[in-house]
Amino acid sequence: MPSRWEQVVVDAEDPARLARWWAEALGYVIVNEAPDEVEIRRTPAEMPGLLFTPVTDPKKGKNRLHIDLRPDDQEAEVKRLVGMGARSVDIGQGDVPWVVLADPEGNEFCVLAGR
Repeated sequence: MPSRWEQVVVDAEDPARLARWWAEALGYVIVNEAPDEVEIRRTPAEMPGLLFTPVTDPKKGKNRLHIDLRPDDQEAEVKRLVGMGARSVDIGQGDVPWVVLADPEGNEFCVLAGR
């Protein structure tokens, strides 16, 4: 039997703050909060989750792995996320139908056009 995907681990300078940001962005809930980690999921029983763990060094360079979001309304979602503290970033994507943003700690993610 293949492995089951349980979570993605996100290194964060402030795990609690970043977990709360992503929980609001995704409509997720905090399922575990401890001094050394915070986990969020769509529902407490639904996997995978995002697990935020502390690091002392700031992010450097482009992410090697990122999240793609597909909202119904790309323009409205980008506006909402920027209003929450995301920022537009140029990682060399050129003229593409998605928008590249970074969360408050600089982790890039894409907001795709609706289907």
